[in-house]
Amino acid sequence: MELRHLRTFRTVARTLNFTRAAAELNYAQSSVTEQIQALETELAAKLFDRSHRKLSLTPAGERLVEYADQMLLLAQEARTAVEDEGQEPGGQLTVGGLETLCAHRLPPILARYRRLYPRVQVTLREGGRGQLYEWVRRGEIDVALTFGQAPQDKLLASESLATDRLMVVTPTGHRLASYAQVGGPDLRGESFLATPQGCGFREMLDTLIHTLGPDAPVIDTQVASMAALCQCASAGMGCALLPEIAVVGAAARGEVAAVPLKGSASHTQVTMTWLRRAELRASVPAFLGTAREAFQELERAA
Repeated sequence: MELRHLRTFRTVARTLNFTRAAAELNYAQSSVTEQIQALETELAAKLFDRSHRKLSLTPAGERLVEYADQMLLLAQEARTAVEDEGQEPGGQLTVGGLETLCAHRLPPILARYRRLYPRVQVTLREGGRGQLYEWVRRGEIDVALTFGQAPQDKLLASESLATDRLMVVTPTGHRLASYAQVGGPDLRGESFLATPQGCGFREMLDTLIHTLGPDAPVIDTQVASMAALCQCASAGMGCALLPEIAVVGAAARGEVAAVPLKGSASHTQVTMTWLRRAELRASVPAFLGTAREAFQELERAA
C-alpha cells in the first residue's frame, strides 16, 4: 500500500466528502477518486459506501482507518529517525486550536516559532474540542490547544499553560452591565446564549449551571460559534459565558459589556495536548517549548 493512498483514504474517511478531501490535500478530485479506487482494488474490498447521497465508510473502511493512522505515524517516525543528528528542526508541524485560541493566542506563538525554526512548514487548523483530541490521536495534528482539562488517554500528554478568567457577556444596556462581578444569585433566570453540546464553551456554561443549582441561568438560544455569541449578545438576544480573551476586543469597542464571573467556576485552563510518540520529531518539542515560554511571558506581563 502506498502511503499517499493511505493519506488520501484517511482524509476522505474524516471528511466523508471527496470534494473537501481534494481541496484539503490540494489534489484534483479525480486524483482522489483514482487513489481510493486503487486502494480498494489492492485490498479487494470496498472502503466507502456510495449507494446513498451521503458517503459513508464500509465495515472494511472502518477497520482500515486505525491501521492507516498507525502506518502514517510510523512512516513519519521513520523519516525522523534517519535525520542528521543535531540538525535544526524541519519538516511539517500542524497545530490545532479552538476558534478563540486560533484567533487570539496561537498567531504570536506561531510567528515566534517560525522565526526560531524557519525550516519547519507550519499549518494551523481550527476545530471543536472533541475534534481536536481525535485529530491528535490520529496524528493528523501534532499539538492541540483547548480550554479545560484534556481527556485521560495513555497515548496523549497534556499540560496546563495558563488560566483565563471567565466573563459574563451582556448587551451594553443590560442590568448586569454595571456590576463589578456577578455570581449565582445575579444570574437566576437570565436568558443565556450557548454553543452546541460538545463545544468547549458549552461545557464551561454547563459546568456553571451545575455549580449554581437553583441560581443557574436558562439556556434559551444555541448559536454556532464564539463570534456569533458576541454578536447575538450585542444585538440584545441574551447573555453568554466566554473567556476574557474572547471578548476583550468587543468590550473595548463598546459592543458588549463583559463582567467577571465570581465563584468556583470563574476560571478555565488553557491546555496543550500532544501525542507522546510525536515527541520523537524535533519540531514538536521545539513547539512545546516555544508555547510554554510565550505563555509564561503573558503571565508575567499580566
